[in-house]
Amino acid sequence: MRKFASLCAALLLCSSACAERDADAVADTNADAFWRNATVYFLLPDRFANGDPENDLSYGRGNDAAPLRGFHGGDLQGVIDKLNQGYFNALGVDALWMSPVYEQIHGATDEGTGRTYAFHGYWPKDWTSVDRNFGSEAKLAELIETAHRHGIRVLLDVIVNHTGPVTDKDPLWPESWVRAEPVCDWSGFSGTVSCTLVKNLPDIRTEDEKPVALPPQLVDKWKAEGRLEQEQAELEAFFQRTGYPRAPKYYLVKWITDWVREYGVDGFRVDTVKHVEPEVWQVLKREASLALADWKKRNPDKKLDDRDFYMIGEVYGYGITGGREYDFGDRKVDFFDYGFDSLINFDMTARAAKEDMESIFSSYSKMLHGGALGGLNVLNYLTSHDDAHSFDRERQRPREAALKLLLAPGAAQIYYGDEVARPLMASDAEGDAQLRTPMNWSDLEKTEKREVLDHWRKLGQFRQAHPAVGAGVHRKLQDKPYTFARTLEGEASVLVSIGTGTGKKSLPVYGLFAEGTRVKDFYSGLEAVVKNGRVAFDTEFDLLLLGQAANSH
Repeated sequence: MRKFASLCAALLLCSSACAERDADAVADTNADAFWRNATVYFLLPDRFANGDPENDLSYGRGNDAAPLRGFHGGDLQGVIDKLNQGYFNALGVDALWMSPVYEQIHGATDEGTGRTYAFHGYWPKDWTSVDRNFGSEAKLAELIETAHRHGIRVLLDVIVNHTGPVTDKDPLWPESWVRAEPVCDWSGFSGTVSCTLVKNLPDIRTEDEKPVALPPQLVDKWKAEGRLEQEQAELEAFFQRTGYPRAPKYYLVKWITDWVREYGVDGFRVDTVKHVEPEVWQVLKREASLALADWKKRNPDKKLDDRDFYMIGEVYGYGITGGREYDFGDRKVDFFDYGFDSLINFDMTARAAKEDMESIFSSYSKMLHGGALGGLNVLNYLTSHDDAHSFDRERQRPREAALKLLLAPGAAQIYYGDEVARPLMASDAEGDAQLRTPMNWSDLEKTEKREVLDHWRKLGQFRQAHPAVGAGVHRKLQDKPYTFARTLEGEASVLVSIGTGTGKKSLPVYGLFAEGTRVKDFYSGLEAVVKNGRVAFDTEFDLLLLGQAANSH
């Protein structure tokens, strides 16, 4: 990226406050601008695209689930197909986060909402194999290689907190491994960690340090699959190398980081973080980092670069305005000190519904640059797979959602279908299943849906081309039309103006671009030259996304 022109050089509009903001940007350059500006696309493979109808119902699973609570056929091949079609590149996606793809319980639960299968991936049975409904280990390797060829990183969703529910096909693991009760009552740290998240979701005893034998379920399974000796030998080598006791959490760390060492996974999104002792996450991060370094050393021609392993945590309820720490009531924990490079920001959905862009953007920028989170990162989102309070559930404001999410300071998470206003309401489904409707590919035949997708694509590509958008310091320049700048040391500055009106428009560049510089509007694709500190455009849109043109001096 080209060095940006000094914010204070061209026009004498910047006072000492400008210098302070530049100092903040310099102070934060120890953080990786790539991840602070990254656009992460989150999808449930089962609901995204069905690339192989032959694996739609594996392990004897039935087609007898309650509405939106069974497997629908989406798989890893479907994701590969969309990678090869350039779908994610067109959105400016930097990383793919898939819900867990390892083997899930084979049976179904039958409580409250009717029969429910583990289509979502959060009910694990065997951490060492890919669920055949999604594909195979070879197919996952192909997906990661394909993503890397397209310049896209892969984040695996990992679970350490629990096994899948007990069903007629999935017996309870030994008491030395899991507790079946009590259910969490959220009464402080212990009432959140040493308990089952919900009824019939066995909690792994991650607090224990004493050695335990392998669960007989896995021993029998691996024996039937002809790989028991191999798995035992690998475990022996792992525990000998690390010196860890054979306690449940260390088995899990081994199994989970094998995906990194074997396939070059770039990072993890970690599920149910606050329900596990924070020290466990330090171990996971250390072993995952060693695993990725090992993979890159063995595969120099396949790696994207030398970036370290990246870990994002889901500390449910954590918000950026709370600073670094999560408060359990009787204990505060700074999860950034336990291996996490970023936390999901649960603050944004409610604020986006009632606040304007400037109040969100300015407060986030202050927190991330010189504030309590200086030099750190959060992952913003507006919709997700389990947030009933997702922004714009009725999908009436998809353009506004794109502006607020993709232009906000920090990294951005697109939930599959945000970009085409996939329905988040389903009259025949209950609970969080409503948020997990199949990807609405057929809607792209409609003009209005294609226009929404085009809007998201333009914003995503602008963001990807300019690290300053998510990683830079925010500064409001004027109210009407709403105009702001983002600046980041060593990177090109950007100027965004929203509500400009269609047709001819002219605005000052506030010293962001030098006189005579050719500036491009990344929304319309048009270019203009800075004259007398201003640029003029004639576009059919009421939005300008301005950055220095590629052929400008």
